[in-house]
Amino acid sequence: MNAKPGATAGAGGRRPWAGVAAFALTAVVLTMARLKAPFTILLADRFLPGAGWGEIALLSAYAGILVLRLSSRPLDTRYRLRIWLGFSIVFFAQFLLGVSGIRELLMTGVLHVPVPAVVIAGPIYRGGRFFMPILFISTVVLAGPAWCSHLCYFGGWDGLAASARRRAGRLAPAWTWLRIALFAATPLAAWLLRATGVGGRAAALAAVGFGAVGLALMAVFSTRRGAMAHCTGYCPLGLAAVLLGRLSPFRLRFSPRCNGCGRCIPACRYGALDPARIRVELVEADERAETSPEKKYLTIRKRQPRG
Repeated sequence: MNAKPGATAGAGGRRPWAGVAAFALTAVVLTMARLKAPFTILLADRFLPGAGWGEIALLSAYAGILVLRLSSRPLDTRYRLRIWLGFSIVFFAQFLLGVSGIRELLMTGVLHVPVPAVVIAGPIYRGGRFFMPILFISTVVLAGPAWCSHLCYFGGWDGLAASARRRAGRLAPAWTWLRIALFAATPLAAWLLRATGVGGRAAALAAVGFGAVGLALMAVFSTRRGAMAHCTGYCPLGLAAVLLGRLSPFRLRFSPRCNGCGRCIPACRYGALDPARIRVELVEADERAETSPEKKYLTIRKRQPRG
């Protein structure tokens, strides 16, 4: 079978139970958030008290439909990118409207610079308001590192930039050290800004500058390498998602049904897959299924990116 551009191997077929589960889980989580949040968390309730229940129903139905569509089109990663970009467009449109004066559209009711690193740095600088870190951690517990590939409002644009090349490339090892350094420097910088009495406007400008550098990296490196330079080599929150995601009980794993064709390798924009990694994953999958691994991974071969 010939894969579509940007496709990965996988098993097709709709899974109705998955759509129902997504609907139910979304409804439960949003209901708990509506009842327990210290402020009015649902936008519909801010404009019309009581309308939040209708918003919960609509968002739950949307979650169920997305899961059904994604489970029936596992070979086409472009569909996920469209959903991801759609979410990002809505997010930034809501932010811009909130900044323009409709304060009900701001997520927490106060201005939050929409740069992922601010999720880490913001509460340290302010000395409080931990809503965004709590939201991030709870989401990572449920979705694992999939936060970065489905929910990050910056990541969709990095994915779009990387898709300028048909086949995924890889970043140099130095990018890994850069992200580790920024992961350590971000909370330290926030603490220093707070300790030295730097004002909120200057701190916000620093956050905007950090985000602008990330956008420049997407334009220069992601488009040329076919790899997501911002997400995998620059964003400190992305590294936090990877580390915390390892604790999630819902981590995605290779199935023993994988035949080791290797088509996922040139499709992954995160550089997370390579032949050696897949061999290890398949051996572990076969051990979990108590089957023999020999025939599972011998077909994997190194594929060099074009260009």
